[in-house]
Amino acid sequence: MPKPNYSFEKRQRELAKKKKKDEKDAKKRAERDAARPDADPDAAEADTAGADTAE
Repeated sequence: MPKPNYSFEKRQRELAKKKKKDEKDAKKRAERDAARPDADPDAAEADTAGADTAE
């Protein structure tokens, strides 16, 4: 019977933990961006620049 490869198992657990954390962070980031509709500062600058020249 082969001996267990504990290093491999540990690495797999670490990768799974990192993947779960990344998914959670991405979900939080998406929720935060959805809650803030004016998240794109370039679009806001373009809107104000157009208003200044129209006057």
